[in-house]
Amino acid sequence: MTDLSPPPLRKIIHVDMDAFYASVEQRDNPELRGKPVAVGGAAARGVVAAASYEARAFGVRSAMPSVTAARKCPDIIFVKPRFEVYRAVSQQIREIFADYTPLIEPLSLDEAYLDVTDNLKSMPIATEIAEEIRARIKAATGLNASAGISYNKFLAKMASDLNKPNGQAVITPKNGPAFVESLAVSKFHGVGPATAEKMHRLGIETGADLKAKSLEFLAAHFGKSGPYFYGIARGVDNRQVKPDRERKSVGAEDTFAEDLVALYDAQSEIAPLVAKVWSYCQKHGISAKTVMVKIKFSDFQQITRSRTIERPLSDHQDIEQIARQLIETAFPFRKPVRLLGVTLSNLGEKSQPTQAQLDFAGL
Repeated sequence: MTDLSPPPLRKIIHVDMDAFYASVEQRDNPELRGKPVAVGGAAARGVVAAASYEARAFGVRSAMPSVTAARKCPDIIFVKPRFEVYRAVSQQIREIFADYTPLIEPLSLDEAYLDVTDNLKSMPIATEIAEEIRARIKAATGLNASAGISYNKFLAKMASDLNKPNGQAVITPKNGPAFVESLAVSKFHGVGPATAEKMHRLGIETGADLKAKSLEFLAAHFGKSGPYFYGIARGVDNRQVKPDRERKSVGAEDTFAEDLVALYDAQSEIAPLVAKVWSYCQKHGISAKTVMVKIKFSDFQQITRSRTIERPLSDHQDIEQIARQLIETAFPFRKPVRLLGVTLSNLGEKSQPTQAQLDFAGL
């Protein structure tokens, strides 16, 4: 049965790219910009994989038969999908996410959950993290992303749709239950058309109607999903953000207001970076055998230096000493240094992370 006890306060961001496939095509082909575009086959049996916002204005949606899309929007332009390009762009975006947290749960190439409760940048306000991530995605890919911020996955997902495209919204613990009560159940993430229709037959039209039903009633009519519906009707969703693969590294980096030239200055900037990654490792029971330093120069060229030892590193002083030595191997610098990063890899077994009771004013 779903755990309905009050969860630890968490800071969850749901990042959702805006019309991802279509936006990539419009980015790469200026002739498509501002026009209704559908990614997919134009053949009789074709299906729309994604539609630009210009096409959506005509009612074109993903998963729609191409013939229906063409009927709704006679001027629509069909483009064959280039999944290798979409995957490459998605990887760029994931690398940005990884600068903030290892707790990344991709839902598809164009959306993911991030748990930033304990983040690698030590940024206390989740909305600022979301803004920074969206700005970095725009700078790196030329594409717009929307984001939702809340204290659980369900509400973060719902929030990301509120100010699309190219916007973000936050749902706080204070506002979460009321938000759910006012929402039509057909709009709930995880409630498909068939389930929504069943709820309607049972007299459940809104979150408030759902909240009025007992746990026993919902379990009887919806089986294993009953406790989940009972929880989200109250703004409760205890599902954790689960990475899709084992974490292979943990790192932190910093871009400086003024470029560094002296070896001493560069080595001095290592300590706070090591403190961040070591704090994270301690909290999550992670050990490491490899230290890597990234050095990015003023011309944006970068190099890395790494060292692996036989036994897991025992404390942050050892990591800092190795990182300082690695920087020294790159001195004298070929150009002034604009960014330094420290990454630990060859990670050992993880213990169960401790959920911190944090002040949620940081949303």
